[in-house]
Amino acid sequence: MKKTLLAIGLCFAALALHAADKKLNVLFIAVDDMNNDLGCYGSPLVKSPNIDRLAKQGVRFEHAYCQYPLCSPSRSSLMTGLRPSTTRVFDLQYHFRQDLPDVVTLPQMFMKAGYYSGRVGKIYHYGNPNDIGTSGLDDPASWQEHVNPAGRDKTALEPDVMNYTPQRKGLGAAMAFLADKEGKDEEHTDGKVATEAIRLLEAHKDKPFFLAVGFYKPHCPWITPGKYFDMYSMDAIKLPEIAPDFKKNALEPSLASTKPWPYMGVTPDQARECKRAYYAAISFVDAQIGRVLDAVDRLGLRDNTIIVFWSDHGYHLGEHGLWMKMSLYEEAAHVPVIISVPGQKTVGQASPRTVELVDLYPTLADLAGLTPTPGLQGYSLRPLIENPNATWSHAAYTQVERGKFPGYSIRTERWRYTEWDDGAKGRELYDQEADPHELTNLAEDPKSASTVAELHELVKKNWPERIVGGKAQPGFREKLLQETPAKPE
Repeated sequence: MKKTLLAIGLCFAALALHAADKKLNVLFIAVDDMNNDLGCYGSPLVKSPNIDRLAKQGVRFEHAYCQYPLCSPSRSSLMTGLRPSTTRVFDLQYHFRQDLPDVVTLPQMFMKAGYYSGRVGKIYHYGNPNDIGTSGLDDPASWQEHVNPAGRDKTALEPDVMNYTPQRKGLGAAMAFLADKEGKDEEHTDGKVATEAIRLLEAHKDKPFFLAVGFYKPHCPWITPGKYFDMYSMDAIKLPEIAPDFKKNALEPSLASTKPWPYMGVTPDQARECKRAYYAAISFVDAQIGRVLDAVDRLGLRDNTIIVFWSDHGYHLGEHGLWMKMSLYEEAAHVPVIISVPGQKTVGQASPRTVELVDLYPTLADLAGLTPTPGLQGYSLRPLIENPNATWSHAAYTQVERGKFPGYSIRTERWRYTEWDDGAKGRELYDQEADPHELTNLAEDPKSASTVAELHELVKKNWPERIVGGKAQPGFREKLLQETPAKPE
């Protein structure tokens, strides 16, 4: 026991020495709509050697969750360190500065400490693919420099995609793909993101930087060079089984994110083609991440650069018949998160603790030795970077809206508990140890009554005010301006 404590103490000392001796850079790598189907997260099929390489150089968080399974609400929460009920971002149009004009974002904190702050690609929300090449719903105050690449996937190939859902509005929510037989990686948008990121690393390698690198894949439409499609045989692509009576027994709000159900109305074989295209997009963006990581090594930046890898939310590929996001099942809320820190002794390890994207802001402040503005609503993950199995008592909180009512979900290490419309539209309870695919709802099982009661109290504590349709209930805004919202426990 004493040896273990000594080792942990030395780990903390090593990181403290780095922070005191020289400012640590931050390379902040984001991907769009990527679930946990990665080699380092246990997928036997998906080829992600570069993300896997990063996992071997840092800590992989096995149970990390977004606050809202939609791009802008999730990204706004992560970048401000505040939950959606505070940012009031619940859709793809509202900007958090409309009601929080003076909030200090994560990159602004680094700028205030004398860092260069730059962005390449999608960090705050972009309509993907419509806004590629523009700044989208960006936050200009967060950056000293920004780059908005656009490649042939956007400028030349969109008219040629195979679109199985032409009735849906726009390619950003379509079951659509294309294997580009002629274009090179560097000609696609994410290839250009990597190229520009490398350019900025080279330009700013000699002074402290916070560089955010936002890739656009594997968000649909799945357009990548054809060689990435060739990595996956259609024979290997399977869809999760759906029990014949599943829809009859499922709660209506739980399936409302996919219409028509199942698979957006496409056939199972068409859905398998789309799943293959999604995996091709993962492997393509993985290769671009590899180019950036290679540049970090070539420039000698590994020893003084924190690297964070994250996705804004998860993604359904047929589980429960669902596709894409906006559900409160595990697959939509669960995200990959990897953190690599200079001096870290726990490289290649995985933490089983339940963490959230809102934790990244306080974590980077802690690791870099910076003092953030008060009121952040996450927790520093530094104890788990030092000891991935350290005691950790925090749950993860994810929410969505269903028109006129909300859905609130809590994930602990063992349970996922969800309430729809404060329970009026139903409750769900899944034992993640015995039922990781969330097939058996235990909410009405008398044996689960005490667990339901305990988790219901957490819902009431952590969502004390309801927000419906993006509008707070009476008194919410006044309370928000008068009080610092309590952190969930």
